[in-house]
Amino acid sequence: MENIDTRCPWCLGSDRYKAYHDLEWGRPVRDEQKMFEYLILETFQAGLSWITILNKRDNFREAFFDFNADKIARMDDKDVDRLMQNAGIIRNKQKIQAAIHNAKVLKAMHHRDERLVDVLWSYLDGKPLNMKRTSMEELPAVTDLAVTISKDLKKLGFKFIGPTTMYAHMQASGMVNDHLVSCPAYEECLE
Repeated sequence: MENIDTRCPWCLGSDRYKAYHDLEWGRPVRDEQKMFEYLILETFQAGLSWITILNKRDNFREAFFDFNADKIARMDDKDVDRLMQNAGIIRNKQKIQAAIHNAKVLKAMHHRDERLVDVLWSYLDGKPLNMKRTSMEELPAVTDLAVTISKDLKKLGFKFIGPTTMYAHMQASGMVNDHLVSCPAYEECLE
C-alpha cells in the first residue's frame, strides 16, 4: 500500500518547506522578536514565493541582526546601500527601508509599553481562529480581519503591510490555524 503524505499540500515541494510547515507555520507565536521576524519576512515575500524567503532566511537573520528591532532601527543609508549589495537577501530598496522604518515604529511602541505581539493577538482575544479547512481551495488570500489589522498597523506607522501580507502573517504566526483538518499539524496547532 502506498504511503500518502497528509500534510498541507503546499509544503510538499521541498524538505525545507516541510520542516517549516511541521515546526513553525501555524504555531501560535507569543514571542515579540519572532513575531517581528515573521512580519519582516512577510513584507519581503510580497510578490515572491515563500520558498524564496525560506531559502534566504539565514541571510536575512544575519543582515537584520536576528530581527532585533533596536539594532535594525539604528540602521542608516549606508546600511541600506550595503544590504542592496547583499545577494543573500531580497535586494529591494523599498523593502529594506520599510524593514528599518518598521523597526523604528516597533521601538516607539515599546517606549509606550506596547508590544506588537499583544496588539496583534488583541484582535482575537488571544486565541487563534480555528478555520477547519478541508481543501486548499478554501484558503483565502485575504480576510476582512486582515484588512482591518493592516489598516490599523498602517495608522501606527508600519509600511508594506497590506491585507494579503497581513493574512499570510496571521497564518504563519498561528493567529489563524489554516492547516487542513487532514494535516497532522492541524491538531498540534490548536490552543
